[in-house]
Amino acid sequence: MKPTPDLLIRELTAKARATAHARSPACPCGAATLADRPDGIVVRHADTVAKAHPPDTDPTELTGRLTVATRHPGILLPPLDPAPVDLHGRLVTFWPYGTPVDPDDPDAAPWEAAATLLAHLHRTPAPDGLPPMRGPVKAARAVARLREAGPHPATAPVLRAWHTLPPWARAEAPMPDTATLCHGDLHLGQLVRHPAPAGPWLLIDVDDLGVGVPAWDLARPAAWYACGLLPADEWSRFLTAYREAGGPAVPADGDPWPALDTPARALTVQTAARAVAKAVAAGRPLDEVEQAVVDACDRMATVPPQLAQEHAK
Repeated sequence: MKPTPDLLIRELTAKARATAHARSPACPCGAATLADRPDGIVVRHADTVAKAHPPDTDPTELTGRLTVATRHPGILLPPLDPAPVDLHGRLVTFWPYGTPVDPDDPDAAPWEAAATLLAHLHRTPAPDGLPPMRGPVKAARAVARLREAGPHPATAPVLRAWHTLPPWARAEAPMPDTATLCHGDLHLGQLVRHPAPAGPWLLIDVDDLGVGVPAWDLARPAAWYACGLLPADEWSRFLTAYREAGGPAVPADGDPWPALDTPARALTVQTAARAVAKAVAAGRPLDEVEQAVVDACDRMATVPPQLAQEHAK
C-alpha cells in the first residue's frame, strides 16, 4: 500500500532525528519540513537533513551522483553517506544542514558565488558512466503537464515556442555535449552556506546532475534577464564571474547568446508551462511574472533560436 505524504514526512523526520542524534549527543532537536512536493520531501532535524527522492529515481544513477558530490566537497555539498536507503519504496539520503539564500534579501543574492561554483563544476572531469543531466527531461515533463492541464489561452504560444527548439533541448535526441559535468537545475535555491551559518557557498541537489550542455546551467538567469525579470547588473555580475572563473559554457569574451539562446528559451518554456498548468489547476489568472514568461514565449515563436556552431548539428 502506497504511504501517505504525512506518513512519509513522519518517518523521514524520525530517520533524520536518529541520524542527527548519532552525529551529536548534544542535539538541540530543532525540526522542520523544508519541502513537501510530489517530486521530493525534505525534512530537517537539528543539523541533519533527510530527503526522499522522486519515486522514479534510479538507485544506480543516484548513487553515481552522490559519489560525485562526495568527491568534490568544495563545489557540491557532500552527503553524510553516499549510499541511499529505502523508505517505503522511496530512496532517502542524508545531508548536513546548510544556510540557504535569503529570499527576502535579493541584494545579497550570491550571483558571483553561484557562477564560480558552476565554472568549477563544468571544468571538473565527469566520471565514466554518469547519466545525462536531466534539464531537458524536466522541461519536456513540464510541457507534458501543460498539455494535460486543460484549455488556456496561454497554452498555444508556449507550445509554439517549444516546437522551435532543436530536438536535444526537448529531450528527443542526445545532447551535443556528453562529456561536461553539469548541475542540471541551477537556481539560487540550490546554494547553501556550509558549515552553517556563514561557511562558503556550495551547490546542493544532485537529482539532475550529469553530463550535458553546460550552458543549460546558465539558462535560468539568462532567461530571467531576457524576460526582464533579472536586472542587467545582476546578470552582468553572474556572467562576468563565470567567465573569470574559466567557465566553458560561453566564450571568454564577445557575445554569449549563440551558446545561451537555446537553453534560455527552453527554460523560459519550462517556466511558462509550469505557471500555466498551476493557474489552470487553481482556476486563477496568470500573475504579472507568469504573464511575462508567456509573452516571451509568444515572441520566441516568431524568431528562430541562435545556435552555437558546436550545437547546430
